[in-house]
Amino acid sequence: MKIMFTKLFFLPVFFSSFALADNIYNSQQKKTKKIPAYVIDLPSSVSDIFIADASSETMFRYSRTGDGIIKKDERYMSIGLEGVGKKISGDQKTPLGIYFITKKLDTSNLAPKYGIAAYPLDYPNAWDKYNGRTGYGIWIHGVDENEPNRPPQDTDGCLALSNHELLLLEKNLRPDVTPVIVTRNINWVSEEDIKRLRFDFQKALEMWRISLKEGDLSTYLSFYDKKFRSDDMDFYQWSEYQSKLFENVKYEDIVFENMMMFADPEESDLFLSKFTQTVRTIDGSLKNNKRLYWRLSSNQWYIVSEDST
Repeated sequence: MKIMFTKLFFLPVFFSSFALADNIYNSQQKKTKKIPAYVIDLPSSVSDIFIADASSETMFRYSRTGDGIIKKDERYMSIGLEGVGKKISGDQKTPLGIYFITKKLDTSNLAPKYGIAAYPLDYPNAWDKYNGRTGYGIWIHGVDENEPNRPPQDTDGCLALSNHELLLLEKNLRPDVTPVIVTRNINWVSEEDIKRLRFDFQKALEMWRISLKEGDLSTYLSFYDKKFRSDDMDFYQWSEYQSKLFENVKYEDIVFENMMMFADPEESDLFLSKFTQTVRTIDGSLKNNKRLYWRLSSNQWYIVSEDST
């Protein structure tokens, strides 16, 4: 009886030790889990993110879940004949950066090389224009049904997928919603790194929002880099323009919706916030889509460019 008791007594302890060790291991795994460095925050309205990795000729699809950003699948793609890093029109390079699908095109009246469907990206975006990059017509599209096997570098700058893969992704490629991040090769960080960055980024955005709401022009302009440019305005022209707005408009509230936050794949200190902004005044409200490009320098966040639609 004594031996039986000893066995029965230590058996639960034995299993408990393994359960504890398993919990510690899972916790460590979660802390060390690596994810793409680019997606900082997404709203519930965005379900899928595409990351085009030029080095491996692979288009990755990540999805937003309760457990974070999870890789769903991957597929072969072709990029520009001259590789990546588009600068000028006609250089046959694929642009690098953070883009969004603008619409779906009917390719029935287009050249066979575009395949079964085409989804234009918003190149050149505000940051491309800031850097003087030119060109147009950068799409995600299919392939010629008669010549379906395209080499890794074979487009004029577009991202080409097989027609079959494009059909499978049709419901995931949503105009004005789906982000497409094009990178030379994927940079990986921990979830904890993303969490800390998200907290700091959200704090900067909230301070910027409050300064606008409260009509605090000095604080508001302090968020703008001296090298800021938006369309044809530099920092000083922007300051003058905003000064007149602050004098004539009194904001009751500024509301952000559908907030997205990204880290740029090319410049480690560059970030993008994209959101819907509703401005409420005594005369009514105005809603627009806004993108702010931020530079993080010495733990300070500065806006270097922005656009609104």
